[in-house]
Amino acid sequence: MKLPRLPHEPAALVDFYQAALEHLGALCERTWFDRLQIVAEGRAARLWKPDGSLHEVELQFPAPDSGGPRDAEREVFPGCPLTFQLTDALRPQPLALERVVLADENRPHPPEAAVAEKLWHAQYSGTTRWRPATPFVAARHFSLVALVRCEIQAIDQHWSLCRLAFSLADGAGDDALAEAFSFFRAANADGPIAWPAVDAARCREWLAAAVTEEVADDLNAMRLRQESHLRRELARVDDYFANYQRELSERAGRSRNEGTKLKAGERLAAARAEHERRRADQVQRHEIRVLPHLDALLMVAETAWRAEVVVTRHNETQTVSALFIPRSRRWVC
Repeated sequence: MKLPRLPHEPAALVDFYQAALEHLGALCERTWFDRLQIVAEGRAARLWKPDGSLHEVELQFPAPDSGGPRDAEREVFPGCPLTFQLTDALRPQPLALERVVLADENRPHPPEAAVAEKLWHAQYSGTTRWRPATPFVAARHFSLVALVRCEIQAIDQHWSLCRLAFSLADGAGDDALAEAFSFFRAANADGPIAWPAVDAARCREWLAAAVTEEVADDLNAMRLRQESHLRRELARVDDYFANYQRELSERAGRSRNEGTKLKAGERLAAARAEHERRRADQVQRHEIRVLPHLDALLMVAETAWRAEVVVTRHNETQTVSALFIPRSRRWVC
């Protein structure tokens, strides 16, 4: 899910900058309601100086509707690069995989057989028979929640922030967990938890597919604008070189000097090569690049129920080990 954009509020940004820079080791003093005096060295100073040497600056946080030119090193405005650099500086390197156990909102108890069977038939169509072969036993279901910042480079630069969640068992997306994640409570584990190992390659594939789905609508709109602009630029380039080559051909046709004709032929060949280069350059300029930035990773454990179930599908009976997730009322085989 895409997280909603926050409005540009200078007062909130001053608080964020002060807390973030002090976390990085800088000295900050709020000299006015929209000004922040900063003395930084090391990590904090690298926002302005690559070598991290001592730096002093007073940041201004003007209202978004104020006019005049902007100074990216001293002013914080919508889309200010300093805000993105500060956000990147706060990220731990390498990115840590955190873990949390979700609290059970209700008293944990296994599902009734009738309810479990009904949900199984709803999820796996084509099942003719279903029965539990063993009693339900308490288990854990694990999910991965990722905070992904998407940068889309096109004619205009676009940013969006997505919270993605999917099951580690089968990679299925869990939109309900992503949307309501802020409302869940963490709990202390009753005992040791056997946290699963993370397959980085599989998770990368799942994240790439989820990001592609999240930005699909934005990309479709951008692609239409880019294609329209590209057609206009290619038509301009083609028209220029068509007129230029026609003029060279006419000059060569009127001349009786073989040297002049030879030079005209060389210039025509050079014009054709330059024409192709200009077209390729325009195509490259109008490419759309999606650059995801992984800002946070969290492995989530929650209560589930495991059982051996006997199912008949397509006239074939088999026993499978299945996991029932009460929160999402979903089965995972």
